[in-house]
Amino acid sequence: MKIFVITLFILIIAATVHAQPNVVFKGLPIVKISEGGVSRVPENITRDKAVNIKCFISNIGGSYYWASRENVKLLRIDSGAFITFFAENGSGYIRLVNPDLKDAASLMSETEARYDYIEHLLIGLRSVTYYGIHE
Repeated sequence: MKIFVITLFILIIAATVHAQPNVVFKGLPIVKISEGGVSRVPENITRDKAVNIKCFISNIGGSYYWASRENVKLLRIDSGAFITFFAENGSGYIRLVNPDLKDAASLMSETEARYDYIEHLLIGLRSVTYYGIHE
């Protein structure tokens, strides 16, 4: 029995250590809005710039990570037509339109019709927000 428990423990650790990341979301930004309380700067992002600032979320061993932002651990919340991933360190969030409910969400406004996600980064008292499409 003791050998069985030790073997099981080793197998669980090995599976966790060798868990492969699974990309669960890949987004391509279209619009960037930088805000700092005294200024607001919107910018359309060209495709050649967008490929370098894509949004990636991965799942590793049942936990979510903001792969495009230093693998910050994320907390997933599903609510209606939206899925929100909050950074556990408070650095921002990503909100996605659930692809299965895109048509319903598109009825809310032009924003939900045009974009598939928002990525919001907090940098001191400033913020950067990207709106984009699922890739």
